[in-house]
Amino acid sequence: MRTVTGSTDHVVVVGAGLAGLSAAIHLAGRGREVTVIERESGPGGRMGRLDVNGYRIDTGPTVLTMPEVLDDVFAAVGERTEDRLELRAVTPAYHAIYADGRTLAVHSDEELMAQAVSEFAGGGQVAGYRRLRDWLTQLYRTEFDRFIAANFDSPLSMLTPALARLTALGGFRRWDGKVAEFISDPDLRRVFTFQSLYAGVSPVRALAAYAVIAYMDTMSGVYFPLGGMHSVADALADAATAAGVRIRYQSTVTELTRSGGRVTAVHTDRGERIDCDTVVLTTERHRTYELLGHRSRRLLTVRAAPSALVLHLGCRSGEAPTTHHRLLFGRAWHDAFREIITEGRVMSDPSLLLTCPTAADPSLAPPGRDLFYLLVPVPNLEAGHIDWPHFQEEYTARILDVAQHRLGRDWRDLEVLRVVTPADWARQDMLAGSPFALAHTFAQTGPFRPANMIRGIDNVVLAGGSTVPGVGIPPVLISGRLAADRVTGHPRVRSATGAPASVRASSEAGPK
Repeated sequence: MRTVTGSTDHVVVVGAGLAGLSAAIHLAGRGREVTVIERESGPGGRMGRLDVNGYRIDTGPTVLTMPEVLDDVFAAVGERTEDRLELRAVTPAYHAIYADGRTLAVHSDEELMAQAVSEFAGGGQVAGYRRLRDWLTQLYRTEFDRFIAANFDSPLSMLTPALARLTALGGFRRWDGKVAEFISDPDLRRVFTFQSLYAGVSPVRALAAYAVIAYMDTMSGVYFPLGGMHSVADALADAATAAGVRIRYQSTVTELTRSGGRVTAVHTDRGERIDCDTVVLTTERHRTYELLGHRSRRLLTVRAAPSALVLHLGCRSGEAPTTHHRLLFGRAWHDAFREIITEGRVMSDPSLLLTCPTAADPSLAPPGRDLFYLLVPVPNLEAGHIDWPHFQEEYTARILDVAQHRLGRDWRDLEVLRVVTPADWARQDMLAGSPFALAHTFAQTGPFRPANMIRGIDNVVLAGGSTVPGVGIPPVLISGRLAADRVTGHPRVRSATGAPASVRASSEAGPK
């Protein structure tokens, strides 16, 4: 495995999002002096917070899975997640509502889910569901340590026995087709394939290897931290500070001083020069390359994932259902992916994700009110040419009508607190106006994804959703650990969670 050469005593991490905080904590736990530079006034990056009229709005992800990955980050500095955060299991993980009015509670527990499957699709689907669970478990065990949580120096690094196991499991077939081997009911299949939206690819085109996201969503459990999702970032920042990491907020990196193949100092818009031995950059990929004066050598232009319209809503308690996560499926499932990814237009029959964080923590809204987050997949700015400033109001009204129709009730006393469109994501410097970074196409997967080290630059490492392993809370946290491994090599001391196999696996992933 390629690592940073020369001294790594003082590391500057640019960005206090999840990737940057994870990298900083792992590095501090390995004895490095760490300074984090963050342009905003607080931590979180995409996992931000906005206070509006007494509502505490999470502006980023709303689904938290794989808390053991979070455990590993805290353990790097001898801490425990439960001492910093109170995580509550979301049960059921999702509540699916179909266009024909049928509903399905998606449980992580096998027996509860088997009963729900029987009631929804008939007893004949239960055996297939159980086989699907077994397959997803095997897929996860094969992939996680050897592929998701591993650094790769080249595609040749993948040539391990684990690759043969992944191939035998059908990991390089298509996601929807593989799930269909177990479940014939197309509506039931949706709850095990809708996660392809996170990967930015239609389930009929996505690699079956990405069904590991369905394992995370439907089997390992969904959680919610009291205080909102942003509490995760706050807790990580507090743990980093307690471990000696210095975090400088409201400072934007404007320039890097280079000497040959090394960066020797970081400059900020406050006129500061911060000398360093190593830099971890978690900035957007195009901004990272701009700072480094680097031009990509990739033969294919990177492709951004689809974007999202997000509505932050408030209403009187009891006016709308308060199940934590609801999937509101349209009839035209596969057409929807074609429309937003290939044709670059909004879905004619949209499928939506409705989240009610006050179902778990009423303190996130004023007394007697509920807070909702309504997400609608839409084309990114490269795929589509929608005039969002003018289209926003019309489309918001349309989506609210669809949501209320699917739920079977009108929301009275509704407040539209905030609307976020691809144009808004673009103003936050996100590629093609997408908050989901790069799509997980085959050409942007594993060793083919933009690497976390750049040839010709000896002491800079990248982290975040645009590099390995990819998008989502667990992968982004892992990207921070992978960056730390590039800086220090693999730690000899295992973490307090009990030596995650990922540390061992990543050390075997490629030639040193």
